Amino acid sequence: MRVGLIGTGAISYKHAQAYKNIGYEVTVCTDVHEPAGRKFADQYGCEFVKTYQEVCRHPKVDYVDVCTFPDFRMQPLEICAETGKHIQVQKPISTNLETARQMVDRARRAGIVLGVVSQHRFDDSSQFIHRAVAAGRLGKIIQADAYVKWYRSAEYYSRPIKGSWAVEGGGALINQAVHQVDVLLWFVGAVKELFAYWQLGALHKIESEDNISVLLKYANGATGVIQASTAMWPGYTERLELHGTKGTAIISGDKLTSWDVEDDSGDPAPVTKEVMSGASDPMAISLTPFERQFLDFGEAIRTGRQPLVGGEEGCRALEVVVSAYQSCREGRKVVFGEQVGA
Repeated sequence: MRVGLIGTGAISYKHAQAYKNIGYEVTVCTDVHEPAGRKFADQYGCEFVKTYQEVCRHPKVDYVDVCTFPDFRMQPLEICAETGKHIQVQKPISTNLETARQMVDRARRAGIVLGVVSQHRFDDSSQFIHRAVAAGRLGKIIQADAYVKWYRSAEYYSRPIKGSWAVEGGGALINQAVHQVDVLLWFVGAVKELFAYWQLGALHKIESEDNISVLLKYANGATGVIQASTAMWPGYTERLELHGTKGTAIISGDKLTSWDVEDDSGDPAPVTKEVMSGASDPMAISLTPFERQFLDFGEAIRTGRQPLVGGEEGCRALEVVVSAYQSCREGRKVVFGEQVGA
């Protein structure tokens, strides 16, 4: 696969290394800050072009990888729809549901594959738990929680666009914990209703939340909690906890760290204590799940199937996020199926 990159910030380097490891070729890149883009192009031996339009129309690109802030999504997708290029975007799929749904519809009408980077679905721990839940090894799920108590420095938020509603769509929930939101939905299914409280700029000088707590009720009757923060110094490993009628599973960072199940049978649980987490360093994350997701996306392009994390999945995670924000703003429970605001 030949990939064109839009945006050459920190995450693009992770993507480029993962592409190199799996034999994909980054052929072209662009960045609004030309020196940064040219530095990336020199390091990875690809062509630098001055505009995203050139990336989306480049003859040596099979798909476009958008590694920008989430307010920039529909613009490259529209050109990819015209040129027949497939497109993958960084999480979250967008800053608002209206744009996200337009993206899904436009990609479908154009016959191009749309993917959303949510690499933690490809962790060994997540893959095991998904299979185990489907097989009933935990029994009926009664509680499913995510705790993302991270820390980000004042320097991290030094640019005005960081933590802004217009550019990033919010703070800790949409930017840091959206991975855990996606994985919870993959494990347990849809959310029926929620209620949330936030603190805006509790520690940092940002306009959005750097601390939020969300109480969930899933469609299957289970309940849950999501806590997301970038204000918890020095930062703690994120956890996903699933409690069923037969036992409990806990994922810490990217690994399964607890598997306590009555009368269990089946494949041995891959329990370990050695974990990787972006709790205090955003780049302290494994390349392996990126490699697996990019291989899955390439296979989806080759076979015409949907990727494991497509546009619809990106919309579902975003709907939980914007519903939590709506609950915080309006001080009320949000029931899914209502008109959720952007």
